[in-house]
Parts: sequence; C-alpha cells; structure tokens
Amino acid sequence: MKSPVLTALALVVASLPLAALAQEPVVGAPNPDALFHSPNPRLNANMQAVYHIEKDLLGAGHWDEADKYLTARYLQHNPSFPSGRDTVVNAFSKFMKPRPIPAKLQIPVVAVVAQGDMVIVATPRVVKDANDPSKTYTTTWFDMWRMKDGKADEHWDCATKMR
Repeated sequence: MKSPVLTALALVVASLPLAALAQEPVVGAPNPDALFHSPNPRLNANMQAVYHIEKDLLGAGHWDEADKYLTARYLQHNPSFPSGRDTVVNAFSKFMKPRPIPAKLQIPVVAVVAQGDMVIVATPRVVKDANDPSKTYTTTWFDMWRMKDGKADEHWDCATKMR
C-alpha cells in the first residue's frame, strides 16, 4: 500500500510547471585563463601543461605539438580512444585540422583543480534533451589528467563509447 504522503508529494511534483524543475545552467568563469594558475610551482606547471592541452591540442588541433604535453605512453581511459600518444594524435588528427592557436583559451571553463600529480578541468556541456530533442540543457563535463614530469601521462573523462 502506498503512503498517502508519498502519493500527495508525487501529485504535487507532477503538477509543477517544468520550469520549476529546471536546474541552474552551467556556465564558465569570466576569465578561464586565470583558473590555470597556482602559487605552488609544481601545481602551476601541471596546470599550464593542461591549459595547453585544452587550448593548443584540443582547441586548435595542433596535434603535431603533442610531445610537448603528453608522455609517449599516455594512458587513455576514454572508451573511444586507445592509449599511447601516437595513437591519440593519429585519431584526433583525422577529424581536427590545425587552426591558428589563439592567445587565450576559447572554451568556457567552470573550474580547474590541481592536487599532487592530478589536474581536473570542469567545463559546461550543452546536451539535447532526450525527452524533447528541440530543447537543450547544460551539464558538466570533467577531464582529469595524471601528470608525470610536466606532461599528461594518463587521462580520464566521462565519455561513453562513440557510435
């Protein structure tokens, strides 16, 4: 037997306008470049390497410079890309053509967290609403790198397999 309180609560929630259930939009910081700095020299160096991965490699497609920022073994936990710097470079180079590297990062960033040998970058992600493809909503994407000797040696994100 259902609880009368739970039944009443379900009726109240079902009668609310959808706008009342909408989450706050995920937005980037006004100056994402400022997030990639730390007073700690080691953390700052790691954050700067990740900054260039985001701006130069992922943003501008300059995979020819990947050896500056990724170790040769580069372990990849994204299920759509195999491990190894050369393999990742080859995969991304197939669908990203190099563009001029901008002076500043061109993507919105919510936060950058660095601790020990790890750097995490949170970015807004716009997603189509599965219930109504004409609508979108925002959520947060996370990338995390383990750094070794100033380069990314391992990468995680929340990606699922690409079709």
